[in-house]
Amino acid sequence: MHPLSEKLRVGLQGLGLLVSDERQAQLLAYMDLIAKWTKVYNLTAVRDADEMLTHHLLDSLAVIAPLRRELAKLPLGEGVDASAATYRLLDVGAGAGLPGVVIAITCPEVQVTCVDTVAKKAAFVQQVAATLRLPNLKGLHARVESLTQPYDVVCSRAFASLVDFTTWSKSALASHGVWMAMKGKHPDQEMAALPDGVNVFHVEQLHVPGLDAERCIVWMRG
Repeated sequence: MHPLSEKLRVGLQGLGLLVSDERQAQLLAYMDLIAKWTKVYNLTAVRDADEMLTHHLLDSLAVIAPLRRELAKLPLGEGVDASAATYRLLDVGAGAGLPGVVIAITCPEVQVTCVDTVAKKAAFVQQVAATLRLPNLKGLHARVESLTQPYDVVCSRAFASLVDFTTWSKSALASHGVWMAMKGKHPDQEMAALPDGVNVFHVEQLHVPGLDAERCIVWMRG
């Protein structure tokens, strides 16, 4: 039994998320991989395991229910049954793979690409995909501006200003797609600076169990 199994279970209950025992084990194995690789590659500033659980895992898990809700609103291809639908998500400036890897573990119907300009971070995500046997996850070493394949959701977590995030990733967003920007405090000034072509349709407050800090998602369309 992993020493943080119970804490994760309680956190998932607090988020109202049903996650199988197998996927919970994968989430904890992923956290252990971050801790192991961080010793050499400095993937994250958070080193304490308890803190990693709240600041990284639960923080990323808090977006799963909102993400599923938005995915369910996306148009399906002709003749595609909703239960068999697959979606494409791009995690920009993914770093250690947050939230992309967490989304790939908990949402097998989502094909997740984690893009980062730092080769070792993209390589880490590839290693996670291989170790945890996640066929719907890949790490990509590239600049997001160079990507033109359409993604249903383009997301970021503590990456850049909303203007930079949307400008750099615009070419990767499908015409029907949405941007999902994970932020701390309500980013009023950043939202005011957005160009006319970017429309904020929802700012969603998040509650992360065990984390005494403001968190929100800024949902946008092009």
